[in-house]
Amino acid sequence: MTRTFLFLLGSARTEGNTELLARRAAEHLPAGVEQRWLRLSELELPAFEDLRHSAERSYTEPAGPERLLLDATLEATDLVIASPLYWYTVSADTKLYMDYWAGWMRREGLDFRKRMGGKTLWAVSALSEEDPSVADPMLDTLRLSARYLGMNWGGGLLGYANRPGDIDADSGALTKAKEFFPGTAA
Repeated sequence: MTRTFLFLLGSARTEGNTELLARRAAEHLPAGVEQRWLRLSELELPAFEDLRHSAERSYTEPAGPERLLLDATLEATDLVIASPLYWYTVSADTKLYMDYWAGWMRREGLDFRKRMGGKTLWAVSALSEEDPSVADPMLDTLRLSARYLGMNWGGGLLGYANRPGDIDADSGALTKAKEFFPGTAA
């Protein structure tokens, strides 16, 4: 099976440290692996409205940015959440994207949960603290979300970076990036 990686950039900053670390890791994917990159902040999703228990309304057919995200999500074999650590979890744009999963699970005929099963979820994040354990709540959020949907958990790639460009000084993270994804071991 051909692997298709969807990189979901959740940073409020273009070409921030998290994105740079994700791109360093992606450089080492095997030749022929398709990569698609989407910057969540550019997709202008409206606030998610939870309609699970609403008798009067149901989820509408996805359109615009939501349709783009849904299709890209379902087409990928691997989803890479590239989100800086914000308040010990994913960014607001990343969380909003994941909130939409709740609506997609309830769309009749979409079989979202079943179609997510077997995909692999990965995390890439730059931290402004040197202690990587501060990212445990974020990694747990993503790992448990993957488990809930029957996805595989690929793991997390973490780097220390505070100011723009600092990730290039974290030699440990850059070394791990080379072998983070499957088939990239030296």
